[in-house]
Amino acid sequence: MAYSGEQTSVTPASNMEIAAKAAKPGKHPAHDHSQNGHDHHEHGGHHKASFWMLVLGSMGVVYGDIGTSPLYAMKAALDHAKNTGVLETEVIGIVSLLVWALVFTVTIKYVFFLMLADNKGEGGTLSLMALAQKALGKRGRTIFLLGVAGAALFSGDAIITPAISVLSAVEGLTEVSPDLDRSYIILITLAILILLFTVQKSGTARVAAFFGPIMFVFFTVLALLGLYHIAYDNPRILLALNPLYGLRFLFGNGATGFVTLGLVFLAVTGAEALYADMGHFGRAPIQFAWLVFVLPALLLNYLGQGAMVLAHPEAAADPFYVMAPTQLLIPMVILSTVATVIASQAVITGAFSLVRQAIQLGLLPRMEIQHTSAAQEGQIFVPRINWLILIGVVFLVLQFKTSDSLANAYGIAVTGTMVVTTSLAFVVVWKLWRWPLWSAILFIAFFLSIDLAFLAANLVKVLDGGYVPLCLAAGAMVVMWTWTRGTHLLEQKTHRDSTRIADLIRQLESSKLPRVRGTAIFMTSDTDAAPSALMHNLKHNKVLHEHNVLMSVRTENYPRVAPKNRFEMEKLSDEFSRVIVHFGYMESPRIPVALASLRKSGVKFDIMTTSFFLGRRTLKTSPTSGMPLWQDKLFILLSKQATTATDFFAIPSDRVVELGAQVAV
Repeated sequence: MAYSGEQTSVTPASNMEIAAKAAKPGKHPAHDHSQNGHDHHEHGGHHKASFWMLVLGSMGVVYGDIGTSPLYAMKAALDHAKNTGVLETEVIGIVSLLVWALVFTVTIKYVFFLMLADNKGEGGTLSLMALAQKALGKRGRTIFLLGVAGAALFSGDAIITPAISVLSAVEGLTEVSPDLDRSYIILITLAILILLFTVQKSGTARVAAFFGPIMFVFFTVLALLGLYHIAYDNPRILLALNPLYGLRFLFGNGATGFVTLGLVFLAVTGAEALYADMGHFGRAPIQFAWLVFVLPALLLNYLGQGAMVLAHPEAAADPFYVMAPTQLLIPMVILSTVATVIASQAVITGAFSLVRQAIQLGLLPRMEIQHTSAAQEGQIFVPRINWLILIGVVFLVLQFKTSDSLANAYGIAVTGTMVVTTSLAFVVVWKLWRWPLWSAILFIAFFLSIDLAFLAANLVKVLDGGYVPLCLAAGAMVVMWTWTRGTHLLEQKTHRDSTRIADLIRQLESSKLPRVRGTAIFMTSDTDAAPSALMHNLKHNKVLHEHNVLMSVRTENYPRVAPKNRFEMEKLSDEFSRVIVHFGYMESPRIPVALASLRKSGVKFDIMTTSFFLGRRTLKTSPTSGMPLWQDKLFILLSKQATTATDFFAIPSDRVVELGAQVAV
């Protein structure tokens, strides 16, 4: 995807004497995939920070969501199985399903398999999509649609996770004061959530230092409570380590067993974070934290909840908080609430990163992205997404009112994302890792069968609230599909109606048009065609700069581009040069930074004497656009929401010249 300046502003630039050093023929600088061919900034933090600090940090960011699942997963599963769930075999069966869901879905699939399918150290649905496209050597439509679907489904998860996590934690106050009015629970929940989203603009860099230690304490408490109840209530719960008990419950209770499977899935809803946040901490720290700290704590806690329910069936109403001694109940509520805030923070931060990836890959219009840390590239804040998520979260809390009701809405989006991830992984295993087709099919079919079983079990909950994430995901897919389709059609139209730059250069060489000193940079998505801003400048201002640069910003299908591969240049004539600037999809496309690397390579220019020219297009509908009228109008609406190129590319605003035109979509 190449970014055009057509919709936004460009700045005036310097005396850029492009004694252009064209890239070596046959080698595309940005596609150097050697060890030095990509930017190792993404791992720089891994080398500087100690392994143990990364392990601790991953516990706070990566495992916040899955770590708070014990608050509601066992409770929801027992509630739906209450007709049979007070019997020993049924309780052991439910706990067995919880245990083996963690083992198969998280440990085997994510920790030991998917984390090997990294894209230059980065994970997540869009990273896997880019990796699959690279494996195929083209942008296949099926792969593209799967990636879009995964990103869209994640948007539903990003809205539901803060709502159910914080609400389930605050509900612990009813154990302290059983007569507490439900409205107070909702008000406290909303207050915490609004505060959480309000402080996002200040950045998470300072707060993140506290996340790991708090979650370490939280997981330690989970493990100790679990051990205590296993030892003193009913050690027979250890039979749940035998998967046969889970299978007997699943297939021996008809529809109840099937519905319960969907609620058991709540225990693994944070598994995607393992993969998505891999670039922040590295594979080894995340794997170590899971195997040594997080997994044992979760297993012990679920086993402890089961042991307690076997000894005290009345505890099934809220097994998590009943585990805590009475004198420690309030501290437990506070610790759990803080843990759910951390879980919510991790999902929100993940949503910001996903949106930036989507923008860079051309799936969404440009949005304002604020950097909240000078040291860490990943510390970003996207204002519009932040407030959209907050509106959605507040709506869900007011609409569903209890975590049990929200549990019905939760899960579908995550299971859908997991199906997408597994499907994309098939392409990577088969084409990139070059496994034989039969072995790739058998290997992926094992994981896909588990994912599809969870998805089918969750689809039962559609009418009880599961429609919410599906509607959110459908809306996000329509937006991304419309933006991608509209952008493609607009680029085709622009290219068709434009003048070839080679032809224009020949005409200008024989013209007597006045030349002015300095450099003009014309932002464009098509460096083979004359940018509309250049044509308008010639038509209306009747002047040409001494040095003219056609600059295109392109996003590659890997996370980051090394500084030495940041740009490629070609001298078209004495007055014209072509520059293509490359960014990875995890990077923010800052033009001044790119020009700084250009200057380091020997090109002489001063950005404060350079003019950036951008074409600002005013779009209008057209009966021959190739899209339905409603999609035309949606595309135009989305384009109006896009931030200016000046802001998006971080171009100095006092160096920008904008030239506008009306264009039919």
